[in-house]
Amino acid sequence: MNIQNIKTLGQLKKAGYQSKSIKDELRDNLIEKIKKNANVFEGVWGYEHSVIPELERAILSRHNINLLGLRGQAKTRLARLMVKLLDEYVPYIAGSEIHDDPLKPLSRYAIELIKEKGGDTPITWLHREERFYEKLATPDVTVADLIGDVDPIKAANLKLSYADDRVIHFGMIPRANRCIFVINELPDLQARIQVSLFNILQEGDIQIRGFKLRLNLDVQFLFTANPEDYTNRGSIVTPLKDRIGSQILTHYPEDIAIAKKITKQEAQLDDRQAETVFVPEMAMDVLEQISFEARDSEYVDAKSGVSARMSITAFENLLSTAERRALKSGAGETAVRLSDFTGVVPAITGKIELVYEGEQEGSGFVAETLIEEAIKTLFPTLFPKINKLERKDAETPYDDLISWFFDQEGFELFDEDSDTVYQEKLDSIAPLRQLLKDHLPDLDKKESYFVMELVLWGLVAHKKLSKYRMSDGVRFKDLYGSYISGL
Repeated sequence: MNIQNIKTLGQLKKAGYQSKSIKDELRDNLIEKIKKNANVFEGVWGYEHSVIPELERAILSRHNINLLGLRGQAKTRLARLMVKLLDEYVPYIAGSEIHDDPLKPLSRYAIELIKEKGGDTPITWLHREERFYEKLATPDVTVADLIGDVDPIKAANLKLSYADDRVIHFGMIPRANRCIFVINELPDLQARIQVSLFNILQEGDIQIRGFKLRLNLDVQFLFTANPEDYTNRGSIVTPLKDRIGSQILTHYPEDIAIAKKITKQEAQLDDRQAETVFVPEMAMDVLEQISFEARDSEYVDAKSGVSARMSITAFENLLSTAERRALKSGAGETAVRLSDFTGVVPAITGKIELVYEGEQEGSGFVAETLIEEAIKTLFPTLFPKINKLERKDAETPYDDLISWFFDQEGFELFDEDSDTVYQEKLDSIAPLRQLLKDHLPDLDKKESYFVMELVLWGLVAHKKLSKYRMSDGVRFKDLYGSYISGL
């Protein structure tokens, strides 16, 4: 029988329906998922052995939960995915503002309706997707918003005195009865508002302007907070922290492979971009390494964090930079170049909080430095390490390449070069081709041009070549050749 065909309390009892609290509901459904080895939190990467087991333990313990972590660590996503652990439909008294359980009514409205109609009391069904409530904690949130207030218009219309509990207008939390209720950025909530949550979390009663209603609300609370908020804007008051069962620390991806999965999954790409632009795997590595460099940078405020959104928006910008070049040249397809990373600078500058030293240098300089540091970090994973201090007569695998630049006036790659011209220019550097053949003999041809340009940028980062950014491209030169020829 389709449960949605059950329309009255009598039919519900006849069908043998059993009431269950939301915490038991989450627990029972999680147990089934674990037994089947099913993935509850799909699309969340890097938490398989850290955050997700802790979250599952908190659900099994029927705890209210606080997710504590820096921005861009999937805290809200985890909260939204908990909806999948709810039953598909639950019944409630038709017309109830607080989704009264037909077998355990709480509100005066539901109790009186059942007294009046008995088994004919109408019921309706609530889908799991409608059982998620979310509130961003801001300083202007009031007790009335969250819990409720006396409604003078309702009192006038019903001709009731303010002493009658029927004049109460319920706030978000009572309306989230039998639902998941998320408060984001909890420390931003004023302390006196946090205090109003004590009884709801512990005793289940609410107080509104002198009314003390014994409403045993059935709510799964989930809070999110940023550790920086404890020192910056506010804090979670100690008695409230004491009433939250589990506090779970989130974190950023621990390696590039996981970071790439997240970026590719979350980036909002047009299908035409995916068809037009080829992205070398090494380009994705450089892109993700920028975030890792930013989290360790002396210019970036580590306490503020570097959101995963930086990599996501930078990836979108990177593809758009290559796509724009292809559109202007009329080419049907193109590949990402290292010089295209100049296009990701706006995505970086908008996502990082700078410390004083970073502010002095400027956000553009910091963004370019992060790109250079990412290249410098990845360079030794492909080619022999370049030591800071070397004997003057020591031979290195890069001598021929550096000598090639010594004999040139300069080597220029323009932003608008067609793929054919770009590839011909790089192919013209014989020692560069030889270097790839020696150290990356199995490298795919489509990937090779990005890596060839990476070698040049890597030599610049290690102070073996100089790079000059022009308005329409980049010029690579020997460090000392131009100076000596000038003499």
